[in-house]
Amino acid sequence: MRWAADAVSALREGARVRLDYSAQSLWRVDRLIEEIRREGAPYAAVETVLRGLGAYAGEVVVRQAGAEWWTSGGDHWVRTPDGRLWDPVDEARRCFAGDGSLRLLCRDATGAVRR
Repeated sequence: MRWAADAVSALREGARVRLDYSAQSLWRVDRLIEEIRREGAPYAAVETVLRGLGAYAGEVVVRQAGAEWWTSGGDHWVRTPDGRLWDPVDEARRCFAGDGSLRLLCRDATGAVRR
């Protein structure tokens, strides 16, 4: 997904954060969102960044679990091979609100596939 690639590029160039599409890299993403929230940035100012970070997390799930992107009505989800739908973009928003984790979403989504 293009949003994920854009986020990786922007973070590498702007914040010097390297993301490698591994599940472990989502620790860094969760911490980055937490830092943005603590700085008091208004949601409108970071909405695009959050969408990109959520898309990045979704792409991690796609690569780790053999999942695929699903789009409907402008919304984007990841569908794992077991048929479950995951919403990493919304999870990034929840992280920003202090009630979510992209790392845990990935763990749950990839764990569901391994069972």
